[in-house]
Amino acid sequence: MVACDLASIGQRRSKNSMAQPSKPLDLEWQSTSTSKLGFVRSVNEDAHLDAREENLWVVADGMGGHSYGDEASRAIIDQLVGFRCGDNADTNLEDIKHRLDNAHQICRSNGDGQMMGSTVVALFVQHQIGYFLWAGDSRIYRLRNSTLEQMTEDHSLVQGLVSIGELQKEDMDKHPSSHIITRAIGVQSELELEIVQATVEPGDRYLICSDGLYKDISEDEIKNGMLTASIQECLDHLVDLALERGGTDNTTAIVVQAGL
Repeated sequence: MVACDLASIGQRRSKNSMAQPSKPLDLEWQSTSTSKLGFVRSVNEDAHLDAREENLWVVADGMGGHSYGDEASRAIIDQLVGFRCGDNADTNLEDIKHRLDNAHQICRSNGDGQMMGSTVVALFVQHQIGYFLWAGDSRIYRLRNSTLEQMTEDHSLVQGLVSIGELQKEDMDKHPSSHIITRAIGVQSELELEIVQATVEPGDRYLICSDGLYKDISEDEIKNGMLTASIQECLDHLVDLALERGGTDNTTAIVVQAGL
C-alpha cells in the first residue's frame, strides 16, 4: 500500500458515539489472534498485540521496501506492549497515544531516506466504553445482535472519494488507487490518529484486522463468519477464507468478545 495526502479531497468529521452506561458492568473478555504470511509475500509485515489483561488489542500493517514495513509494524507493538491499564480512561488514552507517537518518531528517524510506515488500529476498553483508535485502512468490525457494523472508516484515497460522492462504495476495491492510504504511522510529519468511542454491551464481538483479511471477503461473509459459535472458530473460518481467496497479502486478525 501507498500513503498520500488527502488535503486535496477534504477531511471528513469523525463519528462519535458518546453514550455512557448508567451502571457500568464488570465485563469479562475473551480473545484470540493470529497472523499469516499468505502465499505471495516473502515477509510478514503485519504485527499484532492481544493484551486481554490490559483490555487492549492492536493490529499494525507495515509498508515500505527493504523490510522497513516489518520494522514499522514491530515498532508500534514494541511501544504498546508495555502499556498498563490504570483507573482513569483519559490517562490511559493519553498513554496509548503517546506510545503511538513514539512509534511514529522511530519510523520517521529510522527509514534511511525511504518510507518506513504502518497502519495501526486499536481497541481499548474501560468502564464499558470501547475506544477505537486508528490511522490507515486496517479495520474494526462489531457484531451486535446479529448486526455487523464497521466501527472504523478507512483513511484511504478511495474512501475519501466515496465520502464526497465521487465513487460508490461497491466500486472501492476496483478503483486503480484502492491501495493508497492517507494516514499512517511514520509517513506524515505529524501523526494524525482518529478516535471514536461507543458503549460496549455483553455479547458484543469485535474483529480487528489488516486489509489482508477483508479485501477479498464480502461483508456478508464477514458477518456469517462472525456468527460462528466460538471466537476461535470465527477466527479460523475468516482467516482460512482469506487464504482460500489467494492469500495475496499478509493476513492478521484478532477476535474479541465481551461477556459477563
